[in-house]
Amino acid sequence: MKVAVAAAVFALAAPGAAAGAGLSLASRGLDTAATRVPRFQLVGLHWRGSGAVFFRTRSLTDRWSAWRSAEPEDALPDRNTAESRRMATWRLGSPFWTGASNMIQYRTTGRVRRVRGYFVRSTGLSAPLSALHPQMTETPTIITRAEWGANERIRRAPPVYADNVHVAFVHHTAGSNSYTASQSASIVRAIEIYHVEADGWNDIGYNFLIDKYGQIFEGRYGGVTRAVIGAHAMGFNVGSVGVSMLGNYDTAQVTPAAKAALVSLVAWRLDLAHVDPLSKVVRISTGNPRYPAGTAVTLNAISGHRDVYPTSCPGANLYADLPAIRKAVAGTGLPKLYGPKVTGGLGGPVRFTARLSSEATWTVTVKDQAGTVLASGSGTGTAVDWTWDATTAATDQRYSWAIVAPAMRSATGTLGRPVLRLASFFRPWFKR
Repeated sequence: MKVAVAAAVFALAAPGAAAGAGLSLASRGLDTAATRVPRFQLVGLHWRGSGAVFFRTRSLTDRWSAWRSAEPEDALPDRNTAESRRMATWRLGSPFWTGASNMIQYRTTGRVRRVRGYFVRSTGLSAPLSALHPQMTETPTIITRAEWGANERIRRAPPVYADNVHVAFVHHTAGSNSYTASQSASIVRAIEIYHVEADGWNDIGYNFLIDKYGQIFEGRYGGVTRAVIGAHAMGFNVGSVGVSMLGNYDTAQVTPAAKAALVSLVAWRLDLAHVDPLSKVVRISTGNPRYPAGTAVTLNAISGHRDVYPTSCPGANLYADLPAIRKAVAGTGLPKLYGPKVTGGLGGPVRFTARLSSEATWTVTVKDQAGTVLASGSGTGTAVDWTWDATTAATDQRYSWAIVAPAMRSATGTLGRPVLRLASFFRPWFKR
C-alpha cells in the first residue's frame, strides 16, 4: 500500500442564488507531501488504473476519521454522451460529505497510477428549508434550486427531455449520515459543483434528493414536472426519474421522515406520468457494464439502482424497504388514472385506453386546433376503452385529446401536426 497526504488551494466559484451561500471547489493531483488542506466539507477522488483507493480525513479538532473506500461513482450519465466523454480516462469516486476538515490522507491497493482530489467548501444557509413554503396536500413540498442555492452559471448545457417518466430509480449518495437539517442544502450544493466541475457533467446528476429529515430538493434543472434526462442510471437515464437519499443505507436505517418524503414524492411524480407504482415496465438499455445496449429489461416501476447496474446502491436496508415503499406509494393520492394509450392514426380508427384505480365514470374528448369538440365518448368502470372514427379527419391538423375521470389527474395529449398558416408565413415577403 502507498500512503500520501495532499494539499489544495481553493479558488472561489460563483455563489449560488441563496443569499450568503458560499461555494468553492479546488482540485490537485495528490502527492506524498504531508501538507494541511484548507478547510473543506466534501471530497471526491479521481484516479487512473484498475486498483482501489482508500482515504481518511482530519477534522478541525484534529481527529482522524476511519478509513473509507473511495467508492467509484455509480450514478452515471449514459454512454456516448458529452457528459460521459469529458472524464472518460479517469475513474470517478463518489462525493463524500466529511464535515469541516482540513487534511486528507489516502492509500491505494492494486494498480493506481495517479490520484486527484477535489475539495468542496459549501457554506451559507443556516436553517432547514422545509419551512420556506407550506406543505401541500397533493404536491409534496419541494425545495427549489433557487431556494437551496444552485449555481445556475456552471450548468454546461440546456436540459434534455424524454417522452415521459416510465420508471423511478431509488439511490443513496453513499456519503455520511452525520449531518444536520441545516447542512443539507450545503451538501446538495457540494454535490452539484462536484458533479459539474469535477466529473464534467452538465448538471447535478439526480432529479431529486431527499435528506434524512424529509426535506426534498429539486435536482437537475429543467422542471420538476417534466421528464428531464438525468445522469444517475447509466443505460437507463432516458425515461426515468432518479431520487437519491442523502446518506449511506447499507448499515443505517432510513428514517421515518425520509421514507415518508420518498413515498410522497414518488407517488406524485408517477401520478404525473400515469404510471402504476405496482406495475412492471420493460426498458431497453443503452449500454452499461451489466446490460449491453439493446437489452430489454423488465423492472418494477419503482426500482433500486442495483436492479440495472452492478452496485450496492441504494444500500441493503433501503433496498429491502422497496416492496413496502411500492405499496405505500400505490395507496397514496388515490384515485388515479394509469397507462393512457392511443393506438391507430388519423384517417382511420383511433383507440383510447387507460386503467383506473377504482370504478368511475370517465370521458374521452377530442378537439381540433380551434378548441372545438369533434368527438367524445364515456363509460363507467375501471377500464377506459373508446374509439374515435377519424376516417374523415384532416391529416394536416393537430388534435388534442383528454381522458377525464372525477378526482383523478387527467391524461392529455395530441395527434397529428399543426396547420401551416401560409398567410402568416409569407406576410413579411409581401409587406410593402
